[in-house]
Amino acid sequence: MRSWAVLLVVGVVAAACARTSELPSPAEQRAIADSLARQVKAAYDLSQPDVEQRLLSLYPPSGRVVSATAGQVTTSRDSLAMGIKAFWENVGVNMREPKWIWDEMLFDVPAANTAIMTARYHVSHLTPRNEPHTIGGAWTAVFQKRGDRWYVIQEHLSDLPTMSDTTGSSMPAGHMMPGR
Repeated sequence: MRSWAVLLVVGVVAAACARTSELPSPAEQRAIADSLARQVKAAYDLSQPDVEQRLLSLYPPSGRVVSATAGQVTTSRDSLAMGIKAFWENVGVNMREPKWIWDEMLFDVPAANTAIMTARYHVSHLTPRNEPHTIGGAWTAVFQKRGDRWYVIQEHLSDLPTMSDTTGSSMPAGHMMPGR
């Protein structure tokens, strides 16, 4: 009976240690968060060429991608690509000297292959009439590591309410979102 109890305790401790080892250490969590922050910031660096391609590179090349934004939900990479293209052709093209600023990036890393980012951002730019303007919002993205690369597999975007600037012009909500 006593050896059975010892085996039971050893089994419970081994199982608990196995579950604990699945969680990344705090240092590993920081390293993952730092890596993802660099990846996202590089994709959103509006001073670099090929913005549409860099934004789309955050998403897996195949498979389902769930994106909720502006009251709509899409589940395909093709729909996502069309949304990114439409955004840059209709809104991005009108921004002069845009600068994407990440106000806050919060990460949770519950597993070595999964991370969640919730971020606030704004984009300061000049309108086509050279008037200062700012748009922004919040973005929550679930990242999954596939091979040695991280991809957004699910996201939710929310725009700031209509914002006015010192010139009195404003941009309605629904026009600014990370992927679209």
